[in-house]
Amino acid sequence: MQHQEFAPPHALRDIIKCFWYDSINLGALPSNFEVLPDGYAEIIFHFGGACSLVSDDGLQPLPSPFIMGLLNQPAVFNTKDRMEIIAIRCFPWTVFDLLGLPSGKDGLRILEHPITRLQATLDTCIRAGRIDEALAQLQQYLLDARARITIDNTLFKAGTAMREANGAIAVSQVAAAAHATVRTLERKFKQSSGYSVKDVSGLIRFEQARNQLWHYPDSNIAGLAQELGYTDQSHLSREFKRYTGTTPAAFARKHRGKTGQ
Repeated sequence: MQHQEFAPPHALRDIIKCFWYDSINLGALPSNFEVLPDGYAEIIFHFGGACSLVSDDGLQPLPSPFIMGLLNQPAVFNTKDRMEIIAIRCFPWTVFDLLGLPSGKDGLRILEHPITRLQATLDTCIRAGRIDEALAQLQQYLLDARARITIDNTLFKAGTAMREANGAIAVSQVAAAAHATVRTLERKFKQSSGYSVKDVSGLIRFEQARNQLWHYPDSNIAGLAQELGYTDQSHLSREFKRYTGTTPAAFARKHRGKTGQ
């Protein structure tokens, strides 16, 4: 797997974390790959091999693009051959305003939106190996969209406080940082993202634990729990299992020897 991340221009940094590109080659036979929850929503364009969501009802073919919203459990996808992805990693409290769509808790959303018209142009760029040109097209689209909306300053301040604290922050502290009451902040958060402040903070903090154990599977779990502001190791384990279905120790064992992914 080839993975690259690209910082957005300054004018977009209040709405998106980054752009990213993946090239996945799983061979001729259909194979599954897993995506774990994190604190972001993604707008995902894919090219090449067909991509499907694996569900209890079988395979659900996915058009391009689609939105992968906040997840409460891993999502499993199926593809074969070579698939390339260009995606926009958005803050969950800005993605729906950016696209002019109603918020919701649907982890995966099929898009009916003008942004889908970029698919053919991006596909041409990808086929020619012009990743930079594809990213420039996406960037310009978002700059134009950004110019048409106003980001709520309360949400921006709240999001900044949550990210700076890596999710280890009480709702009352987030509200204080945003100069809002808890009630007002919660209302605005649910309107913009479909989730509560606590929901998003929990995912941001879990993401820190996941990344640490992914890249450094020999990390001390008790020490990690303390570092990330969990009550204790048991608290971290419960939250980790809630989002992954497995314990931190089992996750670390699985990724031991796979550093650099």
